Amino acid sequence: MLKAISPIDGRYAGRTAELADFFSEFALIKYRVLVEVEYFKALCDLPLPQLADFPKEKLSELTRVVNQFSEADAQNIKTIERTTNHDVKAVEYFLKEQFDKLGIESYKEFIHFGLTSQDVNNTATPLLLKDSIEQVYLPLFKTLTQNISDLAQEWKDVPMLAKTHGQPASPTILGKEFQVFVERLQVQLKQLEGITYSAKFGGATGNFNAHHVAYGDYDWVAFGNKFVSDYLGLTRSQFTTQIEHYDNLAACFHVLSRINTILIDFSRDIWTYVMMEYFKQKTIKGEIGSSAMPHKVNPIDFENAEGNLGIANAIFGHLAEKLPISRLQRDLTDSTVLRNIGVPVGHTIIAFKSIQKGLSKLLLNEAKLHADLEANWMVTAEAIQNILRREGFDKPYEALKELTRGKPTVTEADIKEFIGGLDVSAAVKAELMQITPHNYTGVKLF
Repeated sequence: MLKAISPIDGRYAGRTAELADFFSEFALIKYRVLVEVEYFKALCDLPLPQLADFPKEKLSELTRVVNQFSEADAQNIKTIERTTNHDVKAVEYFLKEQFDKLGIESYKEFIHFGLTSQDVNNTATPLLLKDSIEQVYLPLFKTLTQNISDLAQEWKDVPMLAKTHGQPASPTILGKEFQVFVERLQVQLKQLEGITYSAKFGGATGNFNAHHVAYGDYDWVAFGNKFVSDYLGLTRSQFTTQIEHYDNLAACFHVLSRINTILIDFSRDIWTYVMMEYFKQKTIKGEIGSSAMPHKVNPIDFENAEGNLGIANAIFGHLAEKLPISRLQRDLTDSTVLRNIGVPVGHTIIAFKSIQKGLSKLLLNEAKLHADLEANWMVTAEAIQNILRREGFDKPYEALKELTRGKPTVTEADIKEFIGGLDVSAAVKAELMQITPHNYTGVKLF
């Protein structure tokens, strides 16, 4: 760990360990093995004439090759790769060795039959991303969203001075401000869950050339669609070059980036509320906020989240912009880029966990919220002038502007003196006298 180049595998390795099952070199090799085995099984189910007599009991043994795939197996493939200098071909040779061990060597030339390496890579990669999103990302994301929602509910009756342009503005409800982020995240969640995980599967240039020339009577397009859908749980792109065009992968990265942007916004708001002393933070025994200033309890979790989300978005942005672009029928630039898709996911997961930790340490300082409202009676001016508009009062906005604008303070006494001098009915004056910064919070939205 001390010699890890990336903090994902070093300092933050404990926070990202679950991603190794999807984005490590071991994981990529295992997913390739899975695709190759499932493809062979699909050819048996077709069946191709030469596979019609394949012993069915051996299919379960092939499944065990995948399910019991070990680091030793992956290392074996890496050893083969040192000779082949081709990672997918090494997987093919590994499986042929397994066929020899299982006594089914006469069928082994149908491993990788008619395929190019991208038929394996462009199914393995969206599959491992899909699995990581469903098994790691979404559970954590939904829990984080629920954490924010719970605080919104807890503080749904806590009035707070709003700040627009950094200046005192019409009061709001603290819980509602949290609910703003809940809604934004939920909208993006729907978009994320609606994205199709597309895969390329169709031979060297996407036309099933080798399949068709060897077995011209088969509907290989229908076979490819069925294999990708039923065996792998993905959707096959119908018209491709040698590689997937990655448009839906880019869409996925864009949604993940938007979610991160929302959480950067959230982290900055919470950081600012802490600075304004609307929140205090629970202290953790032994934890030091500053090496020089013993009193400090810094909002480090939200700062950590903001930094990691920013790095994640920079990489998500490059992935989304680069991957859909490939010269003619294929260049190799996508290969090295695809190996990095776990990096922004890793930084994102680190950030999610940091925000959760930060939220768990927040202590509401309701006295400070109350004091800020009490110090800003000028925010009732909007309420007063709109009731005066309703009553047909002449130039109410201008009257309130004269009272409030540019003055260092406007007190409760100033407001009530102003109301007392208005040429309106006693009933309207009584109505106006009931308005305070603490109750002028608008409609109860939830």
